[in-house]
Amino acid sequence: MRIDAVGVSSSDMPKTAAFYTLLGFEFPEIESDMDHVEPIAPEGGTRLMLDSDALATDLIGEKPRPSNHSHFAILYDTPAQVDEVTAAVGEAGYTVVKEPWDAFWGQRYAVVQDPDGYQVDLFAAL
Repeated sequence: MRIDAVGVSSSDMPKTAAFYTLLGFEFPEIESDMDHVEPIAPEGGTRLMLDSDALATDLIGEKPRPSNHSHFAILYDTPAQVDEVTAAVGEAGYTVVKEPWDAFWGQRYAVVQDPDGYQVDLFAAL
């Protein structure tokens, strides 16, 4: 058994895809009326699923609500990548919840927020 996919909902698919592209995901062409899209995932890797708010509402019976805590974390190869990605997110006008810091557990860590409020942890070993 393994986690195969992580999903978030989107009120603006192109804007959400642009955010996750800054984090390093590669998407096929995105149309604003798409209800589901996934970036290209490495073989055997965990997939990221973006679902429109309409599809998510249909699936769960109510409008999706992001939590106030990260739903998943992305591992980068170096602490510098965490810093670079976090800076790119902020420069693109998205929310940086927590600037990169050296966590006591031995990782460079940051928290960013996608356009719909889902928080994503970014980290690398120190």
